[in-house]
Amino acid sequence: MIITAGKFKGRKITAPDENITRPTLSKVRMSVFNTLQSLIDFEGSTFLDMFAGSGIMGLEAISRGFEYAVAIEKNPKSANVIKSNFKKFDKFPKLIVGDSLKIIEKSDEKFDVVYIDPPYFSGIYEKSLDAVKNIGEIVILEHVTEVDFGDFEVIKRKKYGDKYITFLK
Repeated sequence: MIITAGKFKGRKITAPDENITRPTLSKVRMSVFNTLQSLIDFEGSTFLDMFAGSGIMGLEAISRGFEYAVAIEKNPKSANVIKSNFKKFDKFPKLIVGDSLKIIEKSDEKFDVVYIDPPYFSGIYEKSLDAVKNIGEIVILEHVTEVDFGDFEVIKRKKYGDKYITFLK
């Protein structure tokens, strides 16, 4: 996998075993950040990746100018790959290993952008949205099933194959 833009553009990272994670495709990452760029100024902004997988979304955020990023990953094997990936960079997201829903519940940290891409068909989309309703300014949800967005306002929605990227406020 390759960072698509910013100061780390072209740098490679390793993806965990595909049986464990489903890395976000480069064209999707580029689209997510291009859309975000029309919504907020990255400089000084903060980014949370709730289900980090390889850690690439947080690295993309830092590469593109976000001040601070946090990556949460529950799977120990994936977390080890993320640690290895982050060591290749002079600035990288803070990695928290554990259940993102429990971690967010206990945290009082706020983020300009929250990226939610849980395991498909895990049934935790709504729980994830509920967990971040008071901590995220813009929430981006990657999903394959219909989701009840609750009180969130849909800003934009894009479809890539069988998945949707929905921007919420």
